[in-house]
Amino acid sequence: MNAISTITTTLKDWESDQEVRWCPGCGDYAILKAVQRTLPELGADPANTVFVSGIGCSSRFPYYVESYGFHTIHGRAPAVATGIKLANPQLDIWLVTGDGDGMSIGGNHTMHLLRRNLNCQVLLFNNEIYGLTKGQYSPTSRQGTTSPTTPMGSVDRPASPCAFALGAGARFIARGFDVSKNLPEVLKAAYKHQGAAFVEIFQNCIVYNKDVFDAFAAPKGAEDHQLWLQNGEPMVFAKGTQGIALDVENLTLKVVDVVDGDWKGAGVIVHDVTNRSIAHMLVEMPFGPFPMALGVIYDDPRPTFEQSLLGQDAKMREGKSADLGKLLAKGQTWTVEPAEGHPA
Repeated sequence: MNAISTITTTLKDWESDQEVRWCPGCGDYAILKAVQRTLPELGADPANTVFVSGIGCSSRFPYYVESYGFHTIHGRAPAVATGIKLANPQLDIWLVTGDGDGMSIGGNHTMHLLRRNLNCQVLLFNNEIYGLTKGQYSPTSRQGTTSPTTPMGSVDRPASPCAFALGAGARFIARGFDVSKNLPEVLKAAYKHQGAAFVEIFQNCIVYNKDVFDAFAAPKGAEDHQLWLQNGEPMVFAKGTQGIALDVENLTLKVVDVVDGDWKGAGVIVHDVTNRSIAHMLVEMPFGPFPMALGVIYDDPRPTFEQSLLGQDAKMREGKSADLGKLLAKGQTWTVEPAEGHPA
């Protein structure tokens, strides 16, 4: 768990003096406000907080948060975040990326940050399109998506960020969407996790992929298609009239009807955030026949990368003193003498 400081701040303390420049109606505005409203509740300290981003619409984030920040190069935010954390493990690192930045050119870097389990929060804004470069299809675009680079419709099978993160060894996986009132709670859970906390946030691109998530993320009318997961609580949705059960014969999940609130009789599963197998099933559920799994899907901490690495380094230094001259003279050495007839 990240240490909660005694710093008292307000929303205004986290708003920078930079003009926020996204397209009117962009979902990034809602995500920015959710983060800025959540940070005071965490007791976070602006002087101890660093936002790191790559390239893309979401990557303007560090300019708009009154804290330290790095706007890095395309896909390389995880590498920079790793360096920052190793240089000063006390810093609170938030990594902001997009489906293109984090899943395409930066996929390799994202994978290694997750498998190493660097203690940070990774917010991946997923709008299923390349917004900053004018609407090309991205790794998460659905089959059939038309764009300047897929005028006949994309034939690629889209990547699932949460499935990717689980496969990379992430110990915390969560989902939310831009205008959800539950997003701050997801962010708090990510912050409390000790290790790399991966949060996929569905984000409406008002210009190039408008309303693509409306079936489950519309401000009104989509609630019945949302499965908000709570640890220790039954997986019910649609006002408790339906739930998720385990199909034992096929080892898959299935939707069941819940009659008169009897979720136990219907065989509905109780959510266990430490169950990795069920987490895989939840993130792979096809939307339509199933609801969209949201909230904390998986949370099972393990020692972090910087704890292990710096602990190893400290152990190696025990009983030793820093002596550069001794280090340079260690092992096989030789002296170069001037050639005869040449001055030294």
